[in-house]
Amino acid sequence: MAKRFLLLFFALALVSATEAKPLRKVKVSCVGNSITYGMKLENRERDCYPAQLQRMLGEGYEVGNFGKSGATLLRHGHRPYFEQEEFRQALDFAGDIVVIHLGINDTDPRNWPHYADEFVGDYLALIDSLRSRNPKARFFVAKMTPIGHTHPRFLTGTKQYHGEIQAAIREVVRRSGARYIDFYEPLYHYPWMLPDAVHPNAEGATLLAREVYSAITGDWGGLQMPLWYSDNMVLPREKVFTISGRADAGERIQLKLSGKKYSAIAGPDGRWAVEAGPFPATISTILEVTAGKKRLRYENVALGDIWLLSGQSNMEFELRQCSTAEDAQKAADPGLRLFDMKCNWRTDNVSWSATAVDSVQHLQYFKPTVWAESVPGVAARFSAIGYYFGKQLRDSLQVPIGLICNAVGGSTAESWVDREFLETRFPEILYDWLENPEIMEWARTRAKKNLSEGEGTRHPYEPCYLFESALLPLKDCPVTGVLWYQGESNAENIPAHEQLFPLVVDSFRSLFGPVPFYYAQLSEMNRPGWPAFRDSQVKLLTSRPRLGMVVTKDLGEWEEVHYKNKKPVGERFASLALNDYYIAQNQ
Repeated sequence: MAKRFLLLFFALALVSATEAKPLRKVKVSCVGNSITYGMKLENRERDCYPAQLQRMLGEGYEVGNFGKSGATLLRHGHRPYFEQEEFRQALDFAGDIVVIHLGINDTDPRNWPHYADEFVGDYLALIDSLRSRNPKARFFVAKMTPIGHTHPRFLTGTKQYHGEIQAAIREVVRRSGARYIDFYEPLYHYPWMLPDAVHPNAEGATLLAREVYSAITGDWGGLQMPLWYSDNMVLPREKVFTISGRADAGERIQLKLSGKKYSAIAGPDGRWAVEAGPFPATISTILEVTAGKKRLRYENVALGDIWLLSGQSNMEFELRQCSTAEDAQKAADPGLRLFDMKCNWRTDNVSWSATAVDSVQHLQYFKPTVWAESVPGVAARFSAIGYYFGKQLRDSLQVPIGLICNAVGGSTAESWVDREFLETRFPEILYDWLENPEIMEWARTRAKKNLSEGEGTRHPYEPCYLFESALLPLKDCPVTGVLWYQGESNAENIPAHEQLFPLVVDSFRSLFGPVPFYYAQLSEMNRPGWPAFRDSQVKLLTSRPRLGMVVTKDLGEWEEVHYKNKKPVGERFASLALNDYYIAQNQ
């Protein structure tokens, strides 16, 4: 009996000792240059991305910051990371997880032009060196953070070298088996988060920390669908199309649409996609998407065609403002669906509040939007051109039509262009935009008025702004084509517009594929430069394939830019689409 008691006593003591032993923390090595170190941050030890990552991961992790300012990945670079004390510290730390962000300093003309062929080999050697201290370590290789256009060497090689190094990093990932992590996209559309064009501010460092946190934990926020998914939405008819979203890494996605079932697994970056269809045109069905315990159900989904309406105020001009406003009372049509992206703050001649300026700075310019069936109250506040366009397509095709309108009054052509296209093809328009003579003076003056009470320079008339706030959220939306009515805010600089318009087309097609792009020629009005601008618009028809133009000269008013007779414009767009796209498609 005593022997049994002693055995039980020692067993319990052993269990207690085991339970009392502290669990070993997971060690995370953050290897990099000054961006990892936290250069230029007012409180580096608190706000650098590794410090913020530590707070996000919590007590079960130990995050080490092994960033060295000015360090190059290249061993023949001007300050090789291999030769720094931080490299030796990272080796001694022997991280279980290693995050590497190097390459920015290799864009220096002392480095990349001379030793580019050595980059991949040097990067693989760095990974092997760190792995030798912990063979079970998980490696994450970061796509480099952006370098802004205000960097002094941006136009003299840095932009080109940066892109070439990004491609080399992709090769490193392929050959090493490391996980790829994106430090570029989270910051690229927020240039103000890179005050010196290189180093993120504290908020930018937060974005990097979140990216690493999600990559390590697989927590991407659970099941999410693009913003244009809602009840009453339109999905494509009679063709295979992609449905995509995000979920936590490894989650199984179950999807049901019109009686068919699909499944997918979310990747390490949380992204998933399924190919669905083809389905016949349908006025109403249900889409269900499930991941884990979360289910999203979309009612009254139509299968038809989606057209995107963009530009400035004449496209935005509402049906209730027209000479045919009474047509709104006859607008009830369950087969016509409207997604109306209204702005939070109009660009009227007023000063926005500091809160508004800050929200615009963060690309929060549009109100939350959902799809709605066309009924009198909804149609009255929708684009008049869009309504008449959709109505004629409905009458002619007898299939559901979805219309997305994100036009913004006064917006410039350059505001709808992808930043990458401007950086490579028209970079001069990016510099000091509020004083830049390439941008129409009226637009710059109005923007200054709107921004006068806040701290920020982002505005809907700024180059790239509407591409980033109005178009990127619609990326991969399966639009059939684009209607474009814009030019009034660029008519005083025809040479600039002739460069910009093809970039506008390319920007839309970079997101939605090679869709038809139809635009309106400016109307008749007593402005001396407009006849030449209209002539330029005609010549632009040959600048890209699958373009079409409708004439509005006979509809305008001599003293009013916002003429009220919009019904013929919508119908002309519809006739163009029917002849150029729908009939041609079936021949």
